[in-house]
Amino acid sequence: MTAQIDFVEERFPTDIALGASGGPERNTEIVTLGSGREHRNQRWAHSRRRYEAGSGVKDVASLHRVLEFFEARRGPLVGFRYRDPLDWKSCLPNQTPAAFDQLIGLGEVGVTAFKLKKTYGADQRPYTRLISKPVAGTVSVSVDGTVQVAESDYSIDFDTGTILFNVDKVPEVGVEVRAGFEFDVPVRFESDQMSINLSSFRAGQVPSIPILEVVL
Repeated sequence: MTAQIDFVEERFPTDIALGASGGPERNTEIVTLGSGREHRNQRWAHSRRRYEAGSGVKDVASLHRVLEFFEARRGPLVGFRYRDPLDWKSCLPNQTPAAFDQLIGLGEVGVTAFKLKKTYGADQRPYTRLISKPVAGTVSVSVDGTVQVAESDYSIDFDTGTILFNVDKVPEVGVEVRAGFEFDVPVRFESDQMSINLSSFRAGQVPSIPILEVVL
């Protein structure tokens, strides 16, 4: 058996994703006690996104594009990039990412690499999400309030979402490192089968094409 590529840096058709439904999913165990109170336990440290791409398919041509994409990925075998229609920027959807949007770390002795992050609910019990698939050409970085220059100050690994500072540009201890960016979600098709009834589709039935976030 030949070795398989388990992820490709190709994005699912954006126009179809814009019409899709879905979002973050968590795994919470809830036990109701005899007193009526609840004991809630978070089983996943991070949310996992799940999408239904079928709702974004509006015509037979779009359906065929999804079929082609499915076959090229060998179904759920190979992961790919997906643009979340609601959450794809370090800022609000109607804003432009800026170098001061998200705190991604503080300078430490010997630390040259910083992972991109996005924090939700900064005022009350914030949740920080690692961003592994930034979009090329959209990332900007600041250190201690000063915008940095790509290549001369740092480089970006777009496959992992890592900012790597050059040896002579390493942030000083305690200073804030911030970044702004657009990003995709690493996903795969959830099912081995893509079952479509063309007659039903033409009659208005929405096909089911589930897509699931993967952890890289």
